[in-house]
Amino acid sequence: MFNYQYVTPQQLAGFDRYKYSAMDTNPLSVYVMQHLWNRIVKVIPLWIAPNLLTFTGFVLILLNYFMLSYFDWDYTASGPGSNHAPNWVWGVSGLATFSAYALDSIDGKHARRTQSSSPLGELFDHGLDSWATSLFSLSLFSVFGISPERAVSAYTLYTVLCMVLLTFLLSHWEKYNTGVLFLPWGYDISQVVSKGHLLFGFFDVV
Repeated sequence: MFNYQYVTPQQLAGFDRYKYSAMDTNPLSVYVMQHLWNRIVKVIPLWIAPNLLTFTGFVLILLNYFMLSYFDWDYTASGPGSNHAPNWVWGVSGLATFSAYALDSIDGKHARRTQSSSPLGELFDHGLDSWATSLFSLSLFSVFGISPERAVSAYTLYTVLCMVLLTFLLSHWEKYNTGVLFLPWGYDISQVVSKGHLLFGFFDVV
């Protein structure tokens, strides 16, 4: 296993010619969020490595998942008649996930700003994103909860998770074949909407 050559010399040579290419046509991203990220990235000191921003965002998603797993291990804290998680949990969750969303959005900008963009950095970024996709979705399930009264079952949550992962997989499969990463419209929209749901939990809005 350790002697197997997973990457051929031809594939390794492709790294020298590789150039990141993405297309984002989502109006929310183009007209709102990108302007916000362009302002935030200017605050980041130039000596901070872009991969540190990427890793920090992933750690925030991971810590958020562990926190919600502690207070809502069976996804019933939001259900009727259950012991609800403290309101501050939803506030911290919203802050952590938004910070992770921001860091994930500015790490590439910071890499180009510091002229340190590389194929390895993109691999590191999207590799952690593949893990964060599952963790973020599982954390968001705590907002809805498993409840027969709301017709939200474990099967429903599992189906949603599979759809999210499939979208992530197809986006990168498309990039592999076209050379361009077409960012799904649902990404920024789902991020903003999910933060709204967490704020509803923080302010105890039903």
